[in-house]
Amino acid sequence: MTPPISPSTAVRQVEVAIAGAGFGGLCMAIQLQKHGIHDFLVLEKAKEVGGAWRDNHYPGAACDVQSHMYSYSFETKPDWSKRYAPWHEIQQYILDTVEKHQLRSKIHFNQEVVSAVFNEGTGRWVIKTAGGETIMARHWVLASGPLHVPAIPDIPGLDSFKGKVMHSAQWDHGCDLKGKRVASIGTGGSAIQYVPEIAPSVKQLHVFQRTPAWVIPRDERSYSEFRKWLFKALPVTRTLHRWRCYWTNESRVWPILHPWLAKVGEAGLKRFIACQVKDPALVRKLTPDYTLGCKRVLISNKWYPTFNRPNVELVTDGIREITPDGVITSDGRERKLDCIILGTGFVVDPRIYMKGFELRGLHGHTVQEDWQVSPTSYLGITTSHYPNMYQLVGPHTGLGHNSILFMIEAQVNYILQCMKLVKDKGADYIDVKPEAMTRFLGEMTQALTGTVWSSGCKSWYQTADGINFAIWPKSTWRYWLETRRVNEADYVFGTCPGKVTSIGAVGAVAGEQAMARMAPR
Repeated sequence: MTPPISPSTAVRQVEVAIAGAGFGGLCMAIQLQKHGIHDFLVLEKAKEVGGAWRDNHYPGAACDVQSHMYSYSFETKPDWSKRYAPWHEIQQYILDTVEKHQLRSKIHFNQEVVSAVFNEGTGRWVIKTAGGETIMARHWVLASGPLHVPAIPDIPGLDSFKGKVMHSAQWDHGCDLKGKRVASIGTGGSAIQYVPEIAPSVKQLHVFQRTPAWVIPRDERSYSEFRKWLFKALPVTRTLHRWRCYWTNESRVWPILHPWLAKVGEAGLKRFIACQVKDPALVRKLTPDYTLGCKRVLISNKWYPTFNRPNVELVTDGIREITPDGVITSDGRERKLDCIILGTGFVVDPRIYMKGFELRGLHGHTVQEDWQVSPTSYLGITTSHYPNMYQLVGPHTGLGHNSILFMIEAQVNYILQCMKLVKDKGADYIDVKPEAMTRFLGEMTQALTGTVWSSGCKSWYQTADGINFAIWPKSTWRYWLETRRVNEADYVFGTCPGKVTSIGAVGAVAGEQAMARMAPR
């Protein structure tokens, strides 16, 4: 249990505490202000806002959702440069949005949350940060997102390598790769962007592939000055363009839900790969053997042609170990290297990246215990036994075909309704019923049946045991409908004996001491 706070400890009380200043956390903050709730703060572990777009600045980093869809519906931008924006333009959009809504004073930087414990005596979440802050909040929003902890592969000898090692999300632009011998481990969403960018300047590039990805062409067209002017002068054209992008993306869900349609797409993509890559042996190695859509579908016009370069080698043999000077593959061959780039993605299973994070709800419940089989929440937002706690992009709300910002906005709307219900009913907290969460999980399991995600391939959408916990297996407009209104029958509203009525350290001490007396489950 969290120890009692001494009377000298500074404690801040707020109505809402938000973890994370990426797209999700900032959306929550903006909408709180728009609804007249100004008593909130955002806890950000880094020194700047932006989340994934602050961290992923490797060469070629760009979004795989159209610019006009990858922005808030309430804060559209008329002058996107391209159909698919590069990372720096997205990050600038985030910075501009923060300034427009005057959010900086609400954000506490360099404050990584290390524990959040629900105080049953006061109905408040007690949140502590690595920077020493203690916050008591009525409502607690987890907006850290699933793509913020780099996955470092457990390869024997990695720590012994004498050259440069960097993850794609921790790119060191001071490291000059020109004329160097470089290995890229992984062929996922990041690698297919940076590999073509660094290939022309390096001496030799070894691309280590475990499983090939389906890669489709990318629309690289720029918006003309006239289109930008039109979008600005007539905002309705911007809205119509956004909706066109939305429905174009939404049409991609049909091959996912009906694998026989995916097979039709596969035939065309196989011909595309054969046209792009000259060596038939490489074509075979770069062609996936799993159903299109089972893993994340990637977009690039440069990926396949890169393997026609004489200084680029595709390596499909497994890595046996890394030596101080290079990589040894399963066939015993050693490749000498100057730099290793880890394009190995992120740890997306919250049971792993939250392993050292204390998250304790009612009656001693912890997510480590409650999510032993698989992470699960109701609508990916609320979790039974964790009152007034909300998630953004929680279990079963990730996407494989459209903009995640669409889902985030629907979730924020739902959370605001929950907060209003607590206030209107004079309650201290709202807690989703276990049976509602069980029902939702059953619906997701049923919806996944027969889709490409149940075709047997392994992806980061799954737990180590093969349970798909990440994906929303329906059209996004159906999620929008399901989150338009809170079904009160799915929730219980509670009151606490030690209800907080004033702000100050005395109340915090009393609440913490009451919590300390409660025995863990």
